Amino acid sequence: MTYCVGMRLNAGLVFLADSRTNAGVDQVGTFRKLSVFEHAGDRLMVMMTAGNLSISQAVRQIVSSHVGADGMTIWNAPDMFEAARIVGEAVRTVHRQEAGKLAEHGVDFNISIVFGGQIRGERCRLFYVYSAGNFIESHDENPYFQIGEAKYGKPIIDRVVTPRTSLDDAAKCALISMDSTLRSNVSVGLPLDMLVYEDGSLAVTRFVTIDENNQYFQLLRNTWGQQLKSVFEGIAPPVWDAVPGPASDAPSSANLHSRPVRVAPPPGVAAAATAAPLQSLAEQPVPPVQR
Repeated sequence: MTYCVGMRLNAGLVFLADSRTNAGVDQVGTFRKLSVFEHAGDRLMVMMTAGNLSISQAVRQIVSSHVGADGMTIWNAPDMFEAARIVGEAVRTVHRQEAGKLAEHGVDFNISIVFGGQIRGERCRLFYVYSAGNFIESHDENPYFQIGEAKYGKPIIDRVVTPRTSLDDAAKCALISMDSTLRSNVSVGLPLDMLVYEDGSLAVTRFVTIDENNQYFQLLRNTWGQQLKSVFEGIAPPVWDAVPGPASDAPSSANLHSRPVRVAPPPGVAAAATAAPLQSLAEQPVPPVQR
């Protein structure tokens, strides 16, 4: 499987991808999923893929060599929208060539792409390309896209990343998002490829491949785990057997909605002792635990 995340910020772009692929528990491999199209001083584009590996590799090859009827290529497209259209058309080309044959063997045509970058004369842009070749663009309301195993790493990004987030903070958030995914899903794995692009640079200036020996990633995952546990322990536990307050919506056991759905025993089952009174959570905030 895969986890990739791309972020579009006022300061630039952040891309992070894992490199694990698997077609079963005994067919695990490492393949790079982040590809760079760079013409220094003119354009810098990044493509990350998830889904069927053979489809992804075919799409990447077609994108790099595609020449349209009008002579347009990824290397001379006037803007990122047109470049994204070339990527989408490459997906459709592979679908026409391979989808039927794959279906004969019970294999779905499965690919998703995060594609972004900057062409001289316009701002940074980020796109999500679907299996049908259509795509959407990131805007300020949604400054990031994820593909693959997205659910584990999504909460931290939703809480932290906005267009105003700095590149370094966004990179740190992306790595925490990836670490959360690595801990919860064995189909995502090291090494990682991370590219951080500064708006206007039109070249790769910050790139790193991260393996299990990377000191910063070790520091981040250890510190994040410790801080999460510390914050968790700093939140007061629930207080039970609260006294109902004057508010009509107090979480009291006297409230019908606070009663469990009880299944009556069948006839002939001896009656048990009288049920214990229900306890309710305290309705008043309690102070945090002092550490």
